[in-house]
Amino acid sequence: QVQPVESGGGLVQPGGSLRLSCAAFRRLFSIYTIGWYRQAPGRQRELVAQITSGGTINYSDSVKGRFTISRDNAKNTVYLQMNNLKPEDTAVYYCNVPGTISWGQGTQVTVSS
Repeated sequence: QVQPVESGGGLVQPGGSLRLSCAAFRRLFSIYTIGWYRQAPGRQRELVAQITSGGTINYSDSVKGRFTISRDNAKNTVYLQMNNLKPEDTAVYYCNVPGTISWGQGTQVTVSS
């Protein structure tokens, strides 16, 4: 299986916005639940948001109201729109199918003045 490829990270000021993209290469991508995860140095990877094949969405409490997950099955892509970013959002962000053991490179998000 091929891991998704994340992009769109960068350095932003507190209160800024970024949109992350996840290009997935699984066969039958449209049937999978896809999650966005993040991991800060010295911290455990955590689930930030996920979206099912039917469009059901869940967010962690820490990002609820600020982040929006969406998917475009025709493009095999999942997005994470991040608004009102906070320094504590700083992490490497990954996308994957929940339960997956192996992880890709991720994309770095740094929120700092």
